Amino acid sequence: MALKIEAEPVPLVADADGRLRVSGTRITLETVVTAFGDGATAEEIVQQYPSLRLGDVYAILTFYIRRRPDIDAYLRQRRKDAEVVRGENEARFDPEGVRERLLARRVEPRPAPHAQAAR
Repeated sequence: MALKIEAEPVPLVADADGRLRVSGTRITLETVVTAFGDGATAEEIVQQYPSLRLGDVYAILTFYIRRRPDIDAYLRQRRKDAEVVRGENEARFDPEGVRERLLARRVEPRPAPHAQAAR
């Protein structure tokens, strides 16, 4: 019996924002590549992210190793984009004192429920 060798697609899909995610999950390519770069094996990555399948992680790591310069450039661009968005958000919504404002809301008295709601 001859073994049929077929190319399988890399299990990555682009979401609405253009982020690459592992097919069928919310896990990003960046998450898998970062874990790998931190020294995690494919098995450890699957243990940390149970929605991933081992074969998919190996396929993604193979894709990454074979196309490292392109994927590293993609990841750098994603980080730059995230910094731009973070800067825009901080300009629109001053992060100074957020914790204090949230804690102050916690101790503020809440309005009494309407009489009709109690019925």
